[in-house]
Amino acid sequence: MKINTALVLCAGFGKRLNPLTLQIPKPLLKIKDQTLLDRCINLINSLDIKKILINSYYLKDQIIQYVKNQSYDLEVKVIDEGINILNTGGGIVNLINNVQEENFLVLNPDTVWEKKYINEIKSMTDYYFANQLENILLLVNKKFSFDKSLEGDFGLENNSINQKNKNFIYTGCQILNKSIFKSEKNDIFPINKIWFNLIKNKKLNGFESKLNFYHVTNLEIFKKLQDL
Repeated sequence: MKINTALVLCAGFGKRLNPLTLQIPKPLLKIKDQTLLDRCINLINSLDIKKILINSYYLKDQIIQYVKNQSYDLEVKVIDEGINILNTGGGIVNLINNVQEENFLVLNPDTVWEKKYINEIKSMTDYYFANQLENILLLVNKKFSFDKSLEGDFGLENNSINQKNKNFIYTGCQILNKSIFKSEKNDIFPINKIWFNLIKNKKLNGFESKLNFYHVTNLEIFKKLQDL
C-alpha cells in the first residue's frame, strides 16, 4: 500500500514573520532562492505521490497564482477555506472532503523540507501500513533543533506518543486516516484537539526522525537560516 495524496497547509497568517508576511504569505518566502512551498512539493514528488491539495486563506490569490505559474510533474490543486480560516484541524477536514483516499500525508511548510527526508518518510509510511495504523507523526528530539528556543511537544516511547518528558518536537509531517475525524462536528478546530484525544486513549503514534531540524519559527530564525 502507498500514499497517493498529500496535503500542504498554507492558510495561516504567519504573524511571527511580520513584516515580511504582511505582503507575502509565509509558504512563498524563500530559503536560499527556493520557496518553502516548493520545498514541500519537491519532497512530495520525490516520494512518488502524484496529487497535492493546498489549503489557502490569507493572501490566497498569491498562492493560487504562484501554483498556476509553475510547471510541476504532479497534480497540484489549491482549495479555498472560504470566509473563515478553519485552523489546522478544520483545514485538513476541508481538504480531505476533496479526496477519495482514506490515508494521506500532511506537511506544514514551516519546516525547511529537503530530499534528505525521503528515506525517513518512506520508512514511516511502511511502518504505518505494516501496523495498520490510523495516524502517525514524525517527531524529532529537540537536541536536533536549529532553533534552540523550541520546547518539546511530546514524549515518545516505543512509537507511542505521550505527554511525559516532552523531549520531542512535531516536525510538521504526519500520515492520517479519515476515520480519526469521524466524530468531529466543528468546522474550526486545531489538529492538536484530535491528537490529545488520541493520547488519552494511547492511540497517537510517532516515528522518530534522526535529522537536524530546521523550522521557520520567527523572523530572527528565518534570517539565520539564510546563512546556513
